[in-house]
Order: sequence, then structure tokens, then C-alpha cells
Amino acid sequence: MLELWDAYDNQFNKLDNIVLVRGDEIPDGIYHLVCEIAVRHTDGQYLLMQRDKRKHFGGMWELTAGGSALKGELPLECAVRELREETGICSENLIEIGRVVHNKHHSIYVEYLCDIECDKDSILLQEGETIAYKWVETEDGTYEPAYFAEDMIPAFQLMRDLYEDGTIEKDIALTNNQSSREK
Repeated sequence: MLELWDAYDNQFNKLDNIVLVRGDEIPDGIYHLVCEIAVRHTDGQYLLMQRDKRKHFGGMWELTAGGSALKGELPLECAVRELREETGICSENLIEIGRVVHNKHHSIYVEYLCDIECDKDSILLQEGETIAYKWVETEDGTYEPAYFAEDMIPAFQLMRDLYEDGTIEKDIALTNNQSSREK
């Protein structure tokens, strides 16, 4: 079955009469929506998920669960669905913390933080997506874990690096100063 996506411009305006298909080339100036969710336990630890070895960045750890929004899906709906599918966590307690336009990948990333109190051993893995999980400490309670090993995809550090080299541009709707450091 084909996975269909809505099309957007780089200002996050939905483009009517354009439907994108996963795997097809996305034309320049058109973007699809991707939602990512970082999970912070009430004790301050963050959830890391290990990507399935068959995926891009296979076997590496990432700070976020997430994926592409399906046609007709709003960002929060996408985030709630992806969080449930990839971790088993059912929560609508998500706070949008930023938006990033990634020109090279024709993507608009909407970043969320989920604060949750749960049994840390209750995380579920999604076949074909994730193969392991772990909880990690942070140095100062901020969104960025101090734990960045060689096998870790540092989601927001990567985005900040991409800001600095011009690969992606800061979106006008960033909502958290941590996510909006100037160039």
C-alpha cells in the first residue's frame, strides 16, 4: 500500500491539490511533514531508541521517536501516532518545541517533548523500526543529553550543526529558546 503525504511550502503552508508518495522524488520548493518526539521521564532521564539495523543510520541510537505525517494528519496527530507505534507510549501530553526546514530532504520537522511518568520497563519496540531502548541521564536537565556516544544520532546537535552550515533554515515558528540559537 502506498504511503501518501500532504505537501507544504517552506513556510508550513499546506499546498492543495498536491499529494506526495513515499519513495517518489519530491520537487524543489515542496516539503513533507515529519514529527519527532523526545521523551523525558519525570525523573529527568531521556528515552533513547536504537534504530533497526536495516534502516538508514541502522543500529544507531536516537533521542527521538517519530516519522512522516500521513495525508490529512495534523502534526500533533502524527506525533501521538508515531510515539505510540515506536515506543508503546500513549500520551497527548506533547509540547511543541520547534520546527526546522530541511531543504535537502524536502522535510519540515516538527519537534515535540513528551514529559511522562511511566514504568520504564514498559517501552514497546516496533518491528522494522526499533530494536532496543535505554534511559539516559542529562547533565543539567535540559533537552540535550550529555550522553553522545559514537553510536548515537544527536538529533538537536545535528540540527544545530546543519543550521550553522546553512543546510537547513530556522523556521519562523520556533517556540523554545533552546531550539532557536542564532547562527
